[in-house]
Amino acid sequence: MAGNPGNPTAVAASAGARTARRLLCKVPEVTVFFWIIKILATTTGETFADYLNMTLGLGLQTTTVVMGIALIVALIAQFRADRYIPWLYWLNVVLISIVGTLITDNLTDGLGVPLTVSTTVFSILLIATFIAWYAKEKTLSIHSIYTRRREGFYWLAILFTFALGTAFGDMIAEKFSLGYPLSLLLFAGLFALVAVATLGFKLNAVLGFWLAYILTRPLGASLGDLLSQPRDAGGVGIGTTVTSVVFLAVIVALVAFLTVTKRDVGAAPTDGTASPRQVDPS
Repeated sequence: MAGNPGNPTAVAASAGARTARRLLCKVPEVTVFFWIIKILATTTGETFADYLNMTLGLGLQTTTVVMGIALIVALIAQFRADRYIPWLYWLNVVLISIVGTLITDNLTDGLGVPLTVSTTVFSILLIATFIAWYAKEKTLSIHSIYTRRREGFYWLAILFTFALGTAFGDMIAEKFSLGYPLSLLLFAGLFALVAVATLGFKLNAVLGFWLAYILTRPLGASLGDLLSQPRDAGGVGIGTTVTSVVFLAVIVALVAFLTVTKRDVGAAPTDGTASPRQVDPS
């Protein structure tokens, strides 16, 4: 009988269905490589946006339009893909990092919106996205991204995490005059605290993942600003060009490595549980 769990045909069909759904999972496993590339991408988002805006002189609005179009094209390709493709996924993360930075910059520099206001607004938008996501799907785990609706919620949440992280990081570093080195240490410490709480003290894995994801944005931005900004502004003075090129090169190298080795591809079950190889068991 079809409902008999001991029926070999039913078992094989069920296993085949699970495998098919796993192949449709559109995100990588959360390994150490995930966090390294994520931080590099956030740093690149900060420095490359500044490079286009100021170094090349495109201006804030033109840079926003160009990068916004590039992100839309990349997201269309991402949604059309039927599986996780490393270069496409991380291209979207880099682009959304740049666009998230530009959104906050437009609000702050273009419209004069205080950083405290933009931080509050993006926090509310992110929470609203999570509420809607959970209400529809009953999970916020990134290891269950195998439908277009879940993927839509996922990328919307990521956009708001980048915009929120930019606003929050700028508020800490500039409004409160903490400076780039201390900001970097602060956000690195908070990131480590979340990791320890998740891995060592059983903080809810999904909550821990999203807290860490948000914190990598100001962490990467602080690192990017520290390296790229001139010395008289509190930076090292490497410049946005060199910083962007170096970090992009490292991202490309790591993504190529993962493409070949498939170390970030695993048979993650669709109920949100994780394979043993994951750093964050969300």
